[in-house]
Amino acid sequence: MTDPIALWTPSKERSRSTNLARFMTEVENRHAVRCGDYSTLHEWSINNPESFWSLVWDFTGVIAAERGTTVIKHFDRMPGAQFFPQARLNFAQNLLRRRDDGVALIFRGEDGLTVSLTYGELYSRAARAATAMRDLGIRKGDRVAAITANIPQAIVAMLGAASIGAVWSSCSPDFGEQGILDRFEQIEPSALFAVNGYDYNGKTLDISTKVQNVAAQLSSVKHIVEINFRGAGQIAGAIGFEDFLGSERAADFEFEQVRFNHPLYILFSSGTTGKPKCIVHSAGGTLLQHLKEHRLHCDIRRDDRLFYFTTCGWMMWNWLASVLASEASALLYDGSPFYPDGLTLFDFAEQQACTHFGISAKFIQAVEKYGLKPADHYSLSNVRQILSTGSVLPPEGFDFVYQSIKSDVCLSSISGGTDIIGCFVGGNPTGPVHRGELQCRALGMATDVWNDQGEAVTAEKGELVCTQPFPSMPVGFWRDEDGTRFRAAYFERFEGTWAQGDYAEVTPSGGFIFYGRSDATLNPGGVRIGTAEIYRQVEVFDEVLECVAIGQEWQGDTRVVLFVVLQSGVDLDVDLTERLKREIRKGASPRHVPAKILQVRDIPRTRSGKLTELAIRDVVHGREVKNAEAIANPEAFADFKQRQELAE
Repeated sequence: MTDPIALWTPSKERSRSTNLARFMTEVENRHAVRCGDYSTLHEWSINNPESFWSLVWDFTGVIAAERGTTVIKHFDRMPGAQFFPQARLNFAQNLLRRRDDGVALIFRGEDGLTVSLTYGELYSRAARAATAMRDLGIRKGDRVAAITANIPQAIVAMLGAASIGAVWSSCSPDFGEQGILDRFEQIEPSALFAVNGYDYNGKTLDISTKVQNVAAQLSSVKHIVEINFRGAGQIAGAIGFEDFLGSERAADFEFEQVRFNHPLYILFSSGTTGKPKCIVHSAGGTLLQHLKEHRLHCDIRRDDRLFYFTTCGWMMWNWLASVLASEASALLYDGSPFYPDGLTLFDFAEQQACTHFGISAKFIQAVEKYGLKPADHYSLSNVRQILSTGSVLPPEGFDFVYQSIKSDVCLSSISGGTDIIGCFVGGNPTGPVHRGELQCRALGMATDVWNDQGEAVTAEKGELVCTQPFPSMPVGFWRDEDGTRFRAAYFERFEGTWAQGDYAEVTPSGGFIFYGRSDATLNPGGVRIGTAEIYRQVEVFDEVLECVAIGQEWQGDTRVVLFVVLQSGVDLDVDLTERLKREIRKGASPRHVPAKILQVRDIPRTRSGKLTELAIRDVVHGREVKNAEAIANPEAFADFKQRQELAE
């Protein structure tokens, strides 16, 4: 194997100034352990979990009414370990620790309108929301649901709910009625916050009727709070958000102190194979994991500004909100990232002096496909780190970032998920960025890749696993009292070990390469192939906007079928088909070459933008997609149904 290509390496001065470097010094001072490099620190973090998580608590300044003397109980149980079992804290209190005139939230909509809240204003509004919820009879443990755009009111309502120990759950306003009901019916919310409309791609979409229909079918909902958007239709029976908050109240109010593993959020799986799983995340686990990732892996400091393009239906919204606990600002954007053009997000980042710019791998590839070069328009002089997640960022995507967005930046392709509301693999601001590789195992996470025999492997593809407990492991699934479904989801493959469902490889340099979901891997002739291996070869073609590969059951085996979306005016002729096959054969292997390459107009994706390989496979085989409501563009399935070419 050739040595990895380092696209960026921090200067010694830059590396020494990071939070991570200071943390290493704390490890040395407190535990007499010399951490000469990141790998040594990571090894120490998993070999000494009590010392590590205790130091993270202190280093990040967790605010708690009580910490207790026990750091981890039942560490030998997975699942079953308990972190800080004696602790009592409040998640919102940690996010609202700063109350001055610094900027906490900056929101920009498609129309360019920018709204901001100071830390003091955010604290006041969150306090009013908490008091109003208590006045409505909402108590600790009650669920508060939201159908909302990524706007300041959503952060305010979430903080209000967390302040009183209620459980927050949200989805984006583009979900259909059934998709919302499939989620919220399971958790029986007491209150529903909802926008009555939202902007997307230059259009204002009125959802007031949809919200009314949803609320009418949620018998548990006693109160509806309407967030007015551009004068869209009113939601019957709702109280306006400002009326809900009421007049200014006393600045001080009581934060409900809850146990470390008290439910904070309920997030949902994509739901493409049935009703979404209701994943319950804890107040303490979420807080500690996000503080660790923000401070150490992202080097976020006071007054930094974090942007992530996300909806309120994706875990990255929760991750973005937590930046307030580091006394930094959250930059919120709602709408199409390509309205009015593909430079919109870069414009926002430049205007607001963004320091951490978070986007998806698909967005990076789309900007490149459109022939844009943001560096020609924006210096992004304040951006120290570019974050990418959501899908695999191919090596060419790394090249594009450094050649066309910014050359002096830490590009952190990160991987984790809704399941853990955090990362298994993350960024390292003190280390090099190697082309096509995620930088490192996250601290405190015993992340590895195992083969089918349950053996750790390097430079070999296998299943991404975590072999030790971690604080942000879910409390469980809602209404799964005995934990049967929870254990089946993550611990069935390898007893006592978390299997994430990603197909990956550990590189000799200690980085990671991801090849897609392990349940979507292809097995032609019994050889396991990651779909990302094919995508990497295909996406270099200017003619191809997007592609998806599936395994089709064929004559007692599996054959690879590739679907492509092409640029306007381009047709899939014999020449392009043969060039695609040659490139796949050359760049991957003969086994990767699709038996069929077919053109489609669009590719179905989840509402968080991920390709729905499994759902497409079901359609191709004539099976019903179990939960089409989870798909953002279900009409795209039409091009995959009953294709004559797939019967030949």
